[in-house]
Amino acid sequence: MNTTTAVTLRTIVSLWPTLADALEVPTAGAGFGLGLRGYLQALDAHDAAEQQALRTLDRAAERSPEQIGASAAPLSLRIADTMRTVELALHHTATQIAATNQRNLITPAPRDWGPDDRARRNKIARDDAADPQRWHHTPHHTATHSALWLCARVQGARWPGTPLTTGQHATVRSVAAGALARIEAALDLAYVRRELAIERPCQCGGRIEVYGGGGTAPVAQCGGCGAFWTEAGVIAA
Repeated sequence: MNTTTAVTLRTIVSLWPTLADALEVPTAGAGFGLGLRGYLQALDAHDAAEQQALRTLDRAAERSPEQIGASAAPLSLRIADTMRTVELALHHTATQIAATNQRNLITPAPRDWGPDDRARRNKIARDDAADPQRWHHTPHHTATHSALWLCARVQGARWPGTPLTTGQHATVRSVAAGALARIEAALDLAYVRRELAIERPCQCGGRIEVYGGGGTAPVAQCGGCGAFWTEAGVIAA
C-alpha cells in the first residue's frame, strides 16, 4: 500500500513540469475533448462554459495600440485550475498530518544554564528548526514539496513526529490518487470516454460520445446513426 502511494506521489512530481509547461499552451495538442473542438462547436459547443472563460481571458489580455512591450501569454484555465486544486489538496493533507503527528520545536536553553550546556541545547534547537523533514506551517508550499514530504511520511522516513496511522495512510493514498487522476486528465494521458452534454445532438437526434487520450487521437461517434468525427472531419457511418 505504502509503495503504491509513494509511486503515485513521485509520478505527480515528475509530471508537474509538464503541467507547468502546458499552462501557457491553452490550444495545444489533440488531446481528449480538445482536438475535436472545432467540429463539435458546429453542434453548439459542448464546452461553452470554458469557451466563455477563455474569451474573457483573451479580452483581458488585449493591448491598446498605444501600449508598448510584449503582452503576457494566455493561460489555460483548465490547467491552472488543475494545478491550483492539486497544490491545495496536497498542502492541506500535509498540514493536517503535521498538526497531529509532528512534535513541537525544541526550545533554546534558559539563560541561567551554564555556557556549555546552553551552547549544546541551542545547537540542538537550531538543528531541529532547520530539519528538512519538519513541516513548516506557512501559507504556501509548492505541490512538489508537499508531494515529496508526504512521500517520505508514507515510506516511514525519519522525521520529528510519529508514524502515520492506518487512517492517515488511507487519506494520503486517496488524495494522491485523486491528484494524479486530475493531472492525467488535464494532460490527456488517460483514456477517457464520455457522452457530450450539448444542447443539440447529432442531426439524426442521437447523442454524441467522445473518447480518446492515453496517446490515441480523439474521435466522436453518434450513438444513433453511428457517424464519426475525427480531426480530419466527419466520416459517414
